[in-house]
Amino acid sequence: MAPFLLLSQFEKYLAIEKRYSQNTIRAYLKDLSQFIDYTCVTSIDQFNQVTHSSVRSWIVSLVDGSIENKSVNRKLSSLRTFFKWLRKEKILVQSPLSKINGPKISKRLPVFAKESDLDSKRMEKVFSSDFYGVRDKLIFELLYQTGIRLNEILNLKEIDVNDKAIKVLGKRNKERFIPITNELFLLIVNYRILKQSLSLENDYLLVLNNGNKLYPKFVYRKIIYYLGLTTNLDKKSPHVLRHTFATHLLNNGAGLETIKDLLGHANLAATQVYTHNSFAKLSNIYSHAHPRGGKNN
Repeated sequence: MAPFLLLSQFEKYLAIEKRYSQNTIRAYLKDLSQFIDYTCVTSIDQFNQVTHSSVRSWIVSLVDGSIENKSVNRKLSSLRTFFKWLRKEKILVQSPLSKINGPKISKRLPVFAKESDLDSKRMEKVFSSDFYGVRDKLIFELLYQTGIRLNEILNLKEIDVNDKAIKVLGKRNKERFIPITNELFLLIVNYRILKQSLSLENDYLLVLNNGNKLYPKFVYRKIIYYLGLTTNLDKKSPHVLRHTFATHLLNNGAGLETIKDLLGHANLAATQVYTHNSFAKLSNIYSHAHPRGGKNN
């Protein structure tokens, strides 16, 4: 069997058993195709000849090619999943990645906006009152008030929203419910009225000016524009609003377990990164408020 036929079977495994999104599956297959090209594997039997040295050589080539460490580790994750599957299918006895460690990644604190930058009265002046302004405001507020991911807001449907919560289909098709405020629901109601008046009916909640489903670059452009009007952040993206959602909750007393569930994280370790931002805030308050805090130093 040729490698591309094996990848086709692996693709079905990722979709059906692992329940990965199409974007994740495409990334995995691209990474694996690059590795297969590099190692010149042309048959299934040759996967048995792939060694630790082969993998390390590939890593070196990626780093030499100015691929960021984070991207290299993602590619290694694709490779690990693939070779684990080969063992599961009895095609291999041992994975060549068992002794492989990826390059270290410098930890970056999540970028987030200040609470004062996103004050509701201040934000009122940013958006127009027509369909386009109300739609853009709803996109912004959903991202900020619920912390949902870009792909999740794109796929949010009319039936997923009620006056108490939104139902979100997250990674690996895992459902979660996120509560919404009365104010946010009233914004949704207003948007729906305008949407209907323009005959833009669609199963998806948020639509383009022609009634079609939103696409990623459209949301990116909108969020970058509005964050540029309201903040001084260098980095602007929909994910910044997700970070902002989590950080503001933590700073105002929400527990990590609650934030984890709202964000749809698989484990608490992914959520704990926000404690660093919270600690930075506490440290700043301490340095300015305590007599020994060093404010006069």
